[in-house]
Amino acid sequence: MPTVPLVPTLRRRRLGEALRRFRNETGLTIEQAAALMGWDNSKLSRIENARIHIRPVEAAKLLGVYGVDAPDVLMAIEALARDAGKRGWWTTYGSVVDAHIKDYLSLESDAESTRVCSMNLIPGLLQTGGYAREFIAASSFWRPQEEVNALVEVRKARQSVLTARDGRPPLNFWAVIHESVLHQRFVSQPSLMREQLRHLLDMAALPNITIQLMPMAMTPHPGMISLFEVVRFPAPWPTVVLTENLMGGQFVEGTEHVGIFEKAFERIVAAALPVDDSREIIKTIMQKD
Repeated sequence: MPTVPLVPTLRRRRLGEALRRFRNETGLTIEQAAALMGWDNSKLSRIENARIHIRPVEAAKLLGVYGVDAPDVLMAIEALARDAGKRGWWTTYGSVVDAHIKDYLSLESDAESTRVCSMNLIPGLLQTGGYAREFIAASSFWRPQEEVNALVEVRKARQSVLTARDGRPPLNFWAVIHESVLHQRFVSQPSLMREQLRHLLDMAALPNITIQLMPMAMTPHPGMISLFEVVRFPAPWPTVVLTENLMGGQFVEGTEHVGIFEKAFERIVAAALPVDDSREIIKTIMQKD
């Protein structure tokens, strides 16, 4: 039987990129680093390009060669080496879940915090099942019903990061939502938004969740341009930004570009209503429904 090529996962790519960065910082070539490890040159190249696994003990030894001894970095690299080959729960949905969504779910499961600016809809992590179904059916209108159902299941399943993650703290989630979104009503289910608003209030009560509203009479801000999410990780992993549109999403990486989005979110937060005021507006709108 022919050997099946190992498909790089996002975790392996991130691990390979981190190890390449540490090697470059030492000034070592692949040949020199491989020789110090007693490896064939191609092995280190394939590790950095996410073509083969590296065991946690090997990763720790390689970091020693690179002079990296910070405990938090060692723990993070070893943990990612241990988990790099794991298949996420979303892989059971096969090709129904687009590649960029699978990558994002992998990031989200490893993240420490997420900052979301959403001017047109309730963010996915805060959606009820009914709201998610309406939105997914509308935005994936070309898909058959069974695929829409599967995507709704995925949307609900991913929300577990807000409450429990295998012993790790839940995701710290901060969302800025435009007030106009709360006034939306679905023709097919006129009362659906009342349930959604009640859910927002319940989620806002959790200590790891912050919800602010952008008022109808607002100061112009960067969030008017597009929906984006700033995803942060424990050291040494760099922050990643996801921008979304009808055809999918795009990841933004690199300190300079990511920094622009982080500053943009700060401006959006400054333009939004305080948390307590936002909660009162949600209550008022829900009571009128």
